[in-house]
Amino acid sequence: MAQLKFPHEWLQVQLGDVVSYGKTQKCELSDVTDDTWVLELEDIEKESSRIISRKTAKERPFKSTKNRFERGNVLYGKLRPYLNKVVVADTFGVCTTEIIPLDSEPFVLNRYLFHWLKTRDFLNYVNEVSYGVNMPRLGTKDGVAAPFVLAPLAEQKVIADKLDTLLAQVENTKARLERIPQILKRFRQSVLAAAVSGRLTEEWRDDPEYNDEGYPHPWTFKHLSEVGQLARGKSKHRPRNDPRLFGEEYPFIQTGEVANATGEITSATRFYSAFGLEQSRLFPAGTLCITIAANIADTAILGIDACFPDSIVGFTPKESEALAYFVKYLIDVNKQDLESFAPATAQKNINLKVLNELRLPFPSLEEQTEIVRRVDQLFTHADRIEQQVNNALARVNNLTQSILAKAFRGELTAQWRRDNPELIRGENSAEALLERIKAERAAAKPPKKTRKRKTTV
Repeated sequence: MAQLKFPHEWLQVQLGDVVSYGKTQKCELSDVTDDTWVLELEDIEKESSRIISRKTAKERPFKSTKNRFERGNVLYGKLRPYLNKVVVADTFGVCTTEIIPLDSEPFVLNRYLFHWLKTRDFLNYVNEVSYGVNMPRLGTKDGVAAPFVLAPLAEQKVIADKLDTLLAQVENTKARLERIPQILKRFRQSVLAAAVSGRLTEEWRDDPEYNDEGYPHPWTFKHLSEVGQLARGKSKHRPRNDPRLFGEEYPFIQTGEVANATGEITSATRFYSAFGLEQSRLFPAGTLCITIAANIADTAILGIDACFPDSIVGFTPKESEALAYFVKYLIDVNKQDLESFAPATAQKNINLKVLNELRLPFPSLEEQTEIVRRVDQLFTHADRIEQQVNNALARVNNLTQSILAKAFRGELTAQWRRDNPELIRGENSAEALLERIKAERAAAKPPKKTRKRKTTV
């Protein structure tokens, strides 16, 4: 067991020295009431330890044996322990046997134990000793032998209180940051709605008149087939069957890449050979891709020449009529309406006729150009904010482990130890605490039965 860094008043022991790891109380469905909490691993959010789902025995009747736990117990997820699923129970209940209930009180505070189990030091240990490739778990023997840092009881409370406060602040900050992407999503949607209704360029146009349909007076409605050409991709020859011929590879774009694109597709993960290209169609850069199967009306602009399957259509606008990006905005805003054209079957799809007959509002090319410029400017600003938020979230996620590390190195309570030496020495020391734990355990053990020897006469 690696030697950890901590104040000399503390002790490094094994987890099994302070808590009965793996010794659980079993129960069956017949042992609980309908309102008993039944906890499964999937109910716990990884890392954050938030309970994301709570069900009772009535809602989740079970056939297999469960572990019983009490309010205040630490519940440790031993399956795939790298997910760091640890919670403190706020009421009694039962849980899957992949969750180990722990109660270390009165000599070790459960809140202190909870925070220790979340540390990087403990995680590194369990990741090293866990067995199983696809579904690793921490064995009971290794759990008992896991490292544990024992601080004096009074200091445990100070540490737990400080961590509760600091980590709650971290979680609040994280929650606020995690809401921003959704706000930005609504912002982008409102920008597109303003773009295709004429509101985004209202002052640029300097024409206050709107027609009866609520669009600017100069705008006209046209079918998609009037402003460009739609062509379906081909997929008779799949790229995965192609020989990879050096110098003869052509990008092959799939529906997932269109759905996940933020705007322009500039690379591919699969390719056609020259032979595959003969069975397909090469669309030029600048083509608007529109998905027509599975995920309906996802869009992206090709930044490269590429092929794609028949679940995607390519739209090439007439230079005198429309810009590909403006048509993309129109399709994005009308995505929900287009999805309604898909029949209610397992494999949703729409045909080219539906797209060709779409009646959409078009301003002049000059105004389309200004709209695209303004949308790009606003989206770039939103992207910059989102990147800053992601960077901040990464720092916040690292902050949790940083605070835990400081706590269990004794840095959060250094001044407290200097101010309260009598609470960490003598009968209040970690050494004396460990001895009390050993004494209580010894007293709790049932006496060994001795056999009476037979006497011979």
